[in-house]
Amino acid sequence: MFLDKIELINFRLHKHTNLNFSENLNYIVGGNGQGKTTILEGIYYLCTTRNINQASDSDVVMFGENYFEINGVFKDLTQNKLKINFSLEANKKYLYLDNKQFYRASSVIGKFPVVTLTQSDHAITLGSPAERRKFIDSVIAQSSEVYLKTLIDYNKTLRQRSSLLSQIKESGNRSLLTQLDAWTDALVEAGTELVKRRKVFIEKFNEFIRESYFKVMENKEVPHIEYSFLDEDDPDKIGDVYKQAIAEMREQELRRATNLVGPHRDDFIFRINDNELKKFGSQGQHKTFQIALRFGEFFFLKEVLNKTPIFLMDDVFGELDVYRASKISRYLKEIGQAFITITDFSNLDYLHRSEDDYKLIVENGSVKYD
Repeated sequence: MFLDKIELINFRLHKHTNLNFSENLNYIVGGNGQGKTTILEGIYYLCTTRNINQASDSDVVMFGENYFEINGVFKDLTQNKLKINFSLEANKKYLYLDNKQFYRASSVIGKFPVVTLTQSDHAITLGSPAERRKFIDSVIAQSSEVYLKTLIDYNKTLRQRSSLLSQIKESGNRSLLTQLDAWTDALVEAGTELVKRRKVFIEKFNEFIRESYFKVMENKEVPHIEYSFLDEDDPDKIGDVYKQAIAEMREQELRRATNLVGPHRDDFIFRINDNELKKFGSQGQHKTFQIALRFGEFFFLKEVLNKTPIFLMDDVFGELDVYRASKISRYLKEIGQAFITITDFSNLDYLHRSEDDYKLIVENGSVKYD
């Protein structure tokens, strides 16, 4: 699968930009604030219907305009056209696939798989457990419609149960505890399914992480991701252990009016040579692990979906030493289509370029090919 072309209208600095892309590497070069990352932003919108940096849709509309529009054409065995239109006046986003409107992002999640490698990825290894959960959930959700649906159902149940806990706390009405039990059962059912699928995923994903890490570090270090739910690894016992843990925390949950137990509070431990990365890892090890996560994600999705994801890299090379940058540049040749933003192209002799690669120069929302 590859993105053949994109059209950006009133999209940040891009008043009306039409671009055709190489099926291989597309280098997008420009200074800060010129609109190069916006191109990646538009591609990510097409693949997910959402913003790459979680900005609101209204923030993306060009100043002085009342809407933005993105059009894209994906090619695989067939051709698909995607259109995203956002109206500032209605504060509403309209989504179209092959000229037919759809209403949920889940309709396209996984259909046009995308992998992003950005500077903000440092939060995955250095940040809170929520950042690691978000990464793991996003990979599995792109590869499994069942997981995505279960995750959506689980989060809805979390909100309902949290609301009920607040009602009980505020009103002191203990008769609502019967309703709470019903929501607890629903939470355990969905949560247990999430945990089981996460466990299966991590076991398989570790193979992809190791291979990607070795490509960069040449077998000098061994990465690993660890995941355990409530110290219970037997899939047949997870549901019972989960329910028992909630029962033990019942009074605390009622007092604090929040859900204290479940996969929404899980963490994933990243290790290198059995040492916990977050506690003992160097800056270089963190960066290499982040890169391995994204390349591992790419090859995992490619195998599971039997589709080649689109790979987005935003100003990553500027953070790397020449050794790692050269290794990654060579590794990109195994990817397929990738979009790589770079601030300065004058001192990048380590890049492994071919005649099929495109170089796009971006200046103040205008793009030319070099």
